[in-house]
Amino acid sequence: MELANRVKTLSPSSTLAITAKANELKKQGHDVIGLGAGEPDFNTPENILDAAEDAMRNGFTKYTPSGGIPELKQAIVDKFQTDNGLSYTPEEIIVTTGAKHALYTLFQVLLNKDDEVIVPAPYWVSYPEQIKLAGGKPVIVSATEQNSFKITPEQIEEAITAKTKAVIINSPNNPTGMVYSKEELRKIGDICLKHNILIVSDEIYEKLIYTDDSHVSIAEISASLKEQTVIINGVSKSHAMTGWRIGYAAGPSELIKPMTNLASHSTSNPTSIAQYAALAAYRSEGDSNLEMRQIFAERLELLYGLLQDIPGISCVKPKGAFYLFPNVEEAMNRNGYRTVDDWVKALLEEEKVALVPGTGFGAHENVRLSYAVSSDALKEASQRIKRFVLNHQS
Repeated sequence: MELANRVKTLSPSSTLAITAKANELKKQGHDVIGLGAGEPDFNTPENILDAAEDAMRNGFTKYTPSGGIPELKQAIVDKFQTDNGLSYTPEEIIVTTGAKHALYTLFQVLLNKDDEVIVPAPYWVSYPEQIKLAGGKPVIVSATEQNSFKITPEQIEEAITAKTKAVIINSPNNPTGMVYSKEELRKIGDICLKHNILIVSDEIYEKLIYTDDSHVSIAEISASLKEQTVIINGVSKSHAMTGWRIGYAAGPSELIKPMTNLASHSTSNPTSIAQYAALAAYRSEGDSNLEMRQIFAERLELLYGLLQDIPGISCVKPKGAFYLFPNVEEAMNRNGYRTVDDWVKALLEEEKVALVPGTGFGAHENVRLSYAVSSDALKEASQRIKRFVLNHQS
């Protein structure tokens, strides 16, 4: 059967592929340490679980409005006001089946054939694929390790053409863990305002920053930038709710309304029970993710230190998310492997450590390591990686 052209160019998710291979080896009885996880290794907090059960018991198991239940939209409005100093109305919010679906829906309503979206590399694996599915063209602009994997205003301006429709900013970043400062965002915003380019600000890791710096949304900087920005966020990372699939977009109503209309013909609505769980997450008193964030911060220090002891591997220290993105080019060359994919595959087969090759993120000399696993697992994984590198010195 002939497939639609729109799916023929899609690349499989490298993160899911490595996870599947690791799981296959585990089923065969191997002691595999998976550092490919893109989700917290904590269960959803008890109060959220209780809220979901209450929702089921109270009959909230029916269809909801396509853009989300009013209570949750209001809770998101309140969250923006409290956390970011941003004022939105419920009409400027759409609740979606995960932040990924918010991005997908946005590109579907925004892009026409051959419209361009500037995508800084390293990038989250789904950005280019979603743009292509909407008929658009991802314009990949590579950030350098010397600039902590952050794109510059000059790079953005050089990439702009008459077809440029939007630019993606992801801070804290997946896969690098890097965080843009307010001044860096201001300069990027000035370029976008100058050329009337929409800013797609993916802030899903907002709550996972491990320095004294607080998260800054580019929409906070000025009223003009807020009008030019669509914020993508959700509860997946902040509240350990990846499987619940609740995300949202906030932005101009002229984009949110057609996104809601499109959702009504695709998903109908986000799962009703998950919406009430998310409502409980945002209505929780205090900093509900403080313990998780503290543990992640400790693991970051541990794993970053362990990597320093492995020859041929260098790493820019991240400030957020739960990933490290070390450069392994020297180790790869010393070990006699032509590509980072081959190096990662051999490491998994020989030492049973699963990393994600950087090729899926637009970086061919790096690997992504997730520290969303126990400290003991991180120590053992580091020992195995070091042994692999030393055993294959050429």
